[in-house]
Amino acid sequence: MTSIDLVVVGSCNMDLISYVPRLPVPGETLHGSKFSMGFGGKGANQCVMAARLGAGTVMIAKVGDDMFGKNYIQNLQENEINIDHVSRTAEASTGVAPIAVNDKGENSIIIVSGANLLLSSQDVHSAENVIKNASLLICQLEVAMDTTLEAMKIAKSHNVTTVLNPAPAQSLPDDLYKNCDVIVPNETEAEILTGIKVTSVEDSQKAIECLLGRGCTTVIITLGHQGSVYATQGSRKIVHVPADEVVAMDTTGAGDAFVGALGYFMTYHKHLDLREQIRRAGRIATQSVLSLGTQTSYPYRKDIPEKLFN
Repeated sequence: MTSIDLVVVGSCNMDLISYVPRLPVPGETLHGSKFSMGFGGKGANQCVMAARLGAGTVMIAKVGDDMFGKNYIQNLQENEINIDHVSRTAEASTGVAPIAVNDKGENSIIIVSGANLLLSSQDVHSAENVIKNASLLICQLEVAMDTTLEAMKIAKSHNVTTVLNPAPAQSLPDDLYKNCDVIVPNETEAEILTGIKVTSVEDSQKAIECLLGRGCTTVIITLGHQGSVYATQGSRKIVHVPADEVVAMDTTGAGDAFVGALGYFMTYHKHLDLREQIRRAGRIATQSVLSLGTQTSYPYRKDIPEKLFN
């Protein structure tokens, strides 16, 4: 059995995508041109990205006792992710995200979290032995806040590095910041958390200082095509890590690709400094936007230049 070095506590959602000429108005029925299903949920996305790079991963999650749940567990297995702590429940459906996309690429999304919200602190405690023997824990905010906080507290009590992707952004308890080694919001999430508008490298300074002030050890803000900026408690000087310029086909899930890849490099390439870990994770996230879909766009290690792993 592959050793478990990276643990992800988070969500599993099925994306149900209908392509329509325009978004329907209330009471209207439209004919669509295409339908597709895909595996999503921020937690699973990040876990899949790390696993495809070669990380020994375990997913701590909950799905429904339904067809979507069965298919999702199979998807995790196909990505060589340990599923010992992915449980099924008859009390709720697997999380779903019905999405309508019009000819302009505009969308309308309904998220039904379902079983994701039933992932409990007890589920996390049942996996404590796995967490304490790992190198890194990744969490997001698509499961219950108490569950996320408990996972991070357990990890910190065993000196396991904690990474929080605070999405979807919302008000966070002080304890979450204090148990967070690395927080990775995008510019919109950083603004929601701090009340400070972030649109460029220059105006990220105050938002980063605010998040460091709340107790996080390291703050990384992703800025889309502008790359990322970061600072730490040890050096509050803002460092900009630019992104490669490409013509993106589909940016869906790129942020999750970045977090999953960052987790991989932090776990397996500790000899690299943080700037280089961020740069390499950014390269992989950039590669993901050159293909359609979310997990379907995530590259495997064999498709990535080997120099990124030296």
